[in-house]
This record gives sequence, C-alpha cells and structure tokens, in this order.
Amino acid sequence: MAKVSVLIVDDAPFIRDLVKKALRSHFPGLQIEEAINGRKAQQMLTRSSFDLILCDWEMPEMGGLELLQWFRGQPGKEGIPFIMVTSRGDKENVVEAIQSGVSDYVGKPFTNEQLLAKVRKALQRAGKLSLLQGPQAPRPSVGTAQDSIANLTGGRKVETPVAAARPAAPARNPETPPAVKPAAATSAQSVRGQAQLRLAGEQFACVIKTLSLRDALVVVRRGERLPQLFESGVLDLEQDSDQSIARINAYVHAVAALEPKMDSEWVKVTLKFVDQDPQKLDYLSRLIASGTAQQHYSPGA
Repeated sequence: MAKVSVLIVDDAPFIRDLVKKALRSHFPGLQIEEAINGRKAQQMLTRSSFDLILCDWEMPEMGGLELLQWFRGQPGKEGIPFIMVTSRGDKENVVEAIQSGVSDYVGKPFTNEQLLAKVRKALQRAGKLSLLQGPQAPRPSVGTAQDSIANLTGGRKVETPVAAARPAAPARNPETPPAVKPAAATSAQSVRGQAQLRLAGEQFACVIKTLSLRDALVVVRRGERLPQLFESGVLDLEQDSDQSIARINAYVHAVAALEPKMDSEWVKVTLKFVDQDPQKLDYLSRLIASGTAQQHYSPGA
C-alpha cells in the first residue's frame, strides 16, 4: 500500500491527540506527523512532502493563516489540500482563508465524523483516498464522549463563505442561578460574568464562577443534553474594556448538580484549558485581574 502522509499543526497537545486518534481509527495506513506551531510546520514542510495539512489558526510564533500564505507561495504546492481547523468562524476570517488558498474549513469544536468527512473529501480530490481504503476499510468512528470534539460548521462547504461558518449566534443570557461557592483553589479567582460555551453543535449561555489560567468553573442551565466528561469545546470570553473575544479551547473535566436534589435546574461544569498560546494566556490574565468577563455581567450571578 502506498504511503499517504498528513501533517497536524496545533499548539494544543489535547487537540492534536484527538485528531490523530480520529484519523487512525479510519485510516490505519495513514502516516501522521505533528507540529506545535506554524514555524515548526514550516521547517517540516521545507524538508518533507505531505499529502494533507490540518492546521489551527491561532498559534504562537506563526499562525495558521501565515503558514497557509507561505505554503501556497512555494513551487508545486498549489494542489496539496490545506484544511483550517479552528474556532475562528467569523465570515471575514473564512473569506480571508479562502482568498489565501485554503482547501476547506472545519470549525472547533467538531465531531470525529465531521473531521473524517472533510479529510476524506480532500484526499479524494487529491487522488489519495484509494491508496488508503481497501475492500474492508473500517467505518468511521462516530465519536464517543471521550473522542468527541463537537460540531460548529455542520459540514458546510467552504466554497460558499457565508454558509461555510456562520458566526455563532449570541447566546441568550441565562437567568441568574442560585449562588454557589467557588471550589477552593489557590490558582483560581472569582471572576463574575457570563460567557458562551460551545459543545457538540450546541451553545450554552453560562455564568462564570471561577477562572484561572488552567481552568474555569461555569454554571449552565440543565437541558435535554448535558456536557459530557472529556468532551472538547470552546469557551468564548469577552472583555469589557475593548470588547475583544478570546476563544479558549478546553475539555469538560467535571460535571455536577449545583443544587443537592435530583431535579436541580443548574449544572456546574469544570473546564480544563488546552491552549498554550501566550496571547490567550495574557488575555485570561487580564480577565482574571479585572474580575469580570463579558459585557453582559449580571451583578447577582
């Protein structure tokens, strides 16, 4: 069987591991390499050839868009699939990536099934899919709570920028939940305000209770679907001073009822951050120092 290779570029080890696991479950013969940022990927792409590149947008040293623009400027690289895998779903960002030569676009969070569909399509267009799929090719993993990254773009095609990744609709402000005492932790600070948690194609308006550089404790309203342990998602945070938004990649570390009863209306969710981008860490530091997050701050939260 001919060798087919893919390069995964992301500064978050947790995301790289999830992507590798999804690809290996469906393409056992696929050769996988990884890079922690665009600069490292640039060095690897200079030395070696790859049949597919899966790249994050926001990374230290060199981001995904800069890497894409450099890569498309190299001789003979015009036809190699380059897929952006990122939480940036704004129309302007999608259009900019298309203009720079991106092949497709997958928004974080996403499911294994969606990621595999994008990869399959890219390899098919490049004429590489038949080299990987034998007569008994395994079925794609639908993604358990452990494997799932969740869905943002719904598999929309990148050729239509507006439909490719619509900006997330503003989450409705949740009613103020009962007061909760933050878990004791020297690294966590009480940061009062609201944010938006995106998991598996759903958006949860949430109240922030504690926030640190490593994790966050948020409260969401109980619904038909509860956040699942180890499920990956994105926490959207906005700072009042300049209304800038940080999209923090995280996974669900713990889920518990807020009230000591079976029909508790509110759920506490502990999120562990997986980003290592210095800019995002600096943003979190400023939020922690200010003590508030998002302009829709509820004094009684």
